Amino acid sequence: MTVSELLRTAATASKAWPYEEARKLLKRYANGAPDKGHILFETGYGPSGLPHIGTFNEVLRTTMVRNAFHSLSDIPTRLVAFSDDLDGFRKVPDNVPNQAMLAEYLGKPLTQVPDPFEKFESFAHHNNAMLRDFLDSFGFDYEFVSATERYQAGAFDEALRQVLRRYQAIMDIMLPTLRKERQATYSPVLPISPKSGIVLQVPVEVIDAEAGIVRFVDEGETIEQSILGGAAKLQWKVDWAMRWYALGVDYEMAGKDLIDSVTQSSKICRALGGRPPEGFNYEMFLDEKGEKISKSKGNGLSLEQWLTYGPQESLAFYAYREPKKAKQLHMGVIPRAVDEYWQFRGNYPKQAIEQQLGNPVHHIHDGKLPDGELPVTFGLLLNLVGVMGDASPEQVWGYLQNYVPGASAETYPELDALIGHALAYHRDFVAPTLQRRAPEANEAAALRKLDEELAALPEGASAEDIQNIVYAIGKDEAFGFAELRDWFKALYQTLLGADQGPRMGSFIALYGIANSRKLIAQALAS
Repeated sequence: MTVSELLRTAATASKAWPYEEARKLLKRYANGAPDKGHILFETGYGPSGLPHIGTFNEVLRTTMVRNAFHSLSDIPTRLVAFSDDLDGFRKVPDNVPNQAMLAEYLGKPLTQVPDPFEKFESFAHHNNAMLRDFLDSFGFDYEFVSATERYQAGAFDEALRQVLRRYQAIMDIMLPTLRKERQATYSPVLPISPKSGIVLQVPVEVIDAEAGIVRFVDEGETIEQSILGGAAKLQWKVDWAMRWYALGVDYEMAGKDLIDSVTQSSKICRALGGRPPEGFNYEMFLDEKGEKISKSKGNGLSLEQWLTYGPQESLAFYAYREPKKAKQLHMGVIPRAVDEYWQFRGNYPKQAIEQQLGNPVHHIHDGKLPDGELPVTFGLLLNLVGVMGDASPEQVWGYLQNYVPGASAETYPELDALIGHALAYHRDFVAPTLQRRAPEANEAAALRKLDEELAALPEGASAEDIQNIVYAIGKDEAFGFAELRDWFKALYQTLLGADQGPRMGSFIALYGIANSRKLIAQALAS
């Protein structure tokens, strides 16, 4: 068997979630490629605000399913990033300038709202450019599609006629889901006022489905106008369904909070004569307190924060793991995500293909892993920076070169980047709360013994030799530790100011015996 045949065979049985999702598409087109000649993946974006960590996750996870499908089938695929930029402008965001000016454009399509940053022709154009720059910076393969452009070019006209033809069926699906007062004003079609330019939320009457003509009241006047060519847009659940129908979308995932919307839009898509896409509902991220992350609250971590304190691959690793499980997203999860990413990456070359396909790094890198290794863990690096205090990258490299012969930014570029992340993490997150406690009497005795043993070692002693000494002291009944972990915890809290830490043998070898003895002296003097 060739490598690609082995991969396809293993992918057919793999329990990794991207392969399970991709097999839904194989089943959808069991007889080969669809009439359009490709499988269409879609992600949606509301350009009323700037792209954020949720945008990244959705495009990343969809890309992972798309890559998994390529392992299973030769049918071509496309990924569309769709911007709902014909939506009415509902609320002025808190984080943009010129707020008074923006308030004058409430209700108008986002592509008709001036750019508060005064760089683009509209607010939507500004945010769409941000989205494209954002996706391009991560190397995603996608096609950008603007709702405004599609509506105005007439690309959705036939689908809009179909909405009018099936108008009553759509109302029958939607009305039972609405409150009484909302039922009275609900319309699947939102005409754009010829007077004010506002996207109107008013009841409409279908006059001529084939011509696209509807009747509605605008500022007290009864108006008949076409909904074609960008003169109207659709209410969002109907809009989603129409887009699936018009574009032939085969796969789109959504957050758990949109399960009801997926259900209603799927019913509407069928009423239009289309087939809803495959997909699954992922769980939402939570903050440190277990509350749902909200853009308006500003709780949780932003994408920029994560990428300040950890590399992109660590975020992709965190996003890959257990997407149907609610996960906390805060500063404290970054170091573990970094080290687990490297742990899985180190295991990958030694694994059989079946295990490789279940390894998160396979999906992060689409099976094409970069070369390179990490000679120290990120956790160990953080501990080193923690005891060094206000250090420079060059000073950190000075310690690393004693521990890893020949190490440099050129030989370990990924480690060099991690040093920057570690220094930023220590500066912003660790240093403000760092507090080393004084040792208890038995802990102080054990520390004195450790100092005595270290003094007898040569400066270049191995991490393993040092670790053996640490173990022996912790097991010595003379020092009264009920369990070995009590001794390790005492070392972390008295020397490093942390509740968890590295293998002490590795840390002492990296930091140097003389420097480590100074740390012990400081702890004993406290």
